Amino acid sequence: MQIDLRTVSIQPLRNTFDHLVRRFGDKPASRYQEGSYDIQAAENLHYRPTWDPEQALYDTRITRIVMQDWYALKDPRQFYYSTYTLARARQQDSMEANFSFVETRGLAELLPAELRQTALDLLVPLRHAAWGANQHNTFICGYGYATVFTQPCIYHAMDNLGTAQYLSRLGLLLGGTEALDAGKAAWLDGEAWQPLRRFVEDCLTLRDPFELFVAQSVVLDGLLYPLVYERIVDDYLSSRGGSAVAMLTQFMTDWFDETRKWVDAVLKVAAAESEHNREQLQAWTGAWTDRAAAALLPVVGLVFGSHADDVVGEQVAALKARIEKTGIAL
Repeated sequence: MQIDLRTVSIQPLRNTFDHLVRRFGDKPASRYQEGSYDIQAAENLHYRPTWDPEQALYDTRITRIVMQDWYALKDPRQFYYSTYTLARARQQDSMEANFSFVETRGLAELLPAELRQTALDLLVPLRHAAWGANQHNTFICGYGYATVFTQPCIYHAMDNLGTAQYLSRLGLLLGGTEALDAGKAAWLDGEAWQPLRRFVEDCLTLRDPFELFVAQSVVLDGLLYPLVYERIVDDYLSSRGGSAVAMLTQFMTDWFDETRKWVDAVLKVAAAESEHNREQLQAWTGAWTDRAAAALLPVVGLVFGSHADDVVGEQVAALKARIEKTGIAL
């Protein structure tokens, strides 16, 4: 018996969904486009919020930023659920290996006592700031508009929850449960932490999701992560024998390098939309940068003492230079 094999080309009846055809043309769409574009609930919303009857359930008027097309705020990483979880799973595997390496080789015990205490005093209270960032990004996801913008915000929220958990594990490894109690007490009552705590709690009261995005993701993250995880952990502590601490906080350093590309892209597109947007973003960024710098100064002072002013000033200048590249003059 003879069998003839032939290749048959099957032409699909349609390349993609109609709403993607209207936006991108009649061609196959990427998974990111299918999972992100034009799926924001906008019609047939059966009730208005009882706490604000003038507002629709999903309402672009809740923010002062005005966009002709909110889907212009796309994520340059093109994260949707699958690609996001795969990326974070790889990072989690790396962090698990780091924690295992530090524990099995007794690197925590080799840390000088003074250095260990500095790491605990600085890092453990920050798990509360990370939890605040989780709440802020969850709010932005709930009240923002367009999936390409709100989707990365909920990923951002979960990343901050992961950061809080890593800081908790660091505290348990270096100081046991007593370190977590001390970190909570410092966050609630420590003089150096009250300006940052007030910043975080004031952000909980913001109703404009885009202003909250600026305050948290642009400004506070833009100052806190370089100051704490680059200047203090990677530079100061590592040079004095604290490389183990840098290993335990590697996720935070890598995460900031990745996510600021998305943050900058959102700012750039929103600012380019109109002069109104640019002026509003300029006002928000300037005001929140001043507040964040003042809030972080006593925290940085825990390590750098009288030199904290110079260190924070350098990072504020770097943040302003970064923001100006998005078209927002400060």
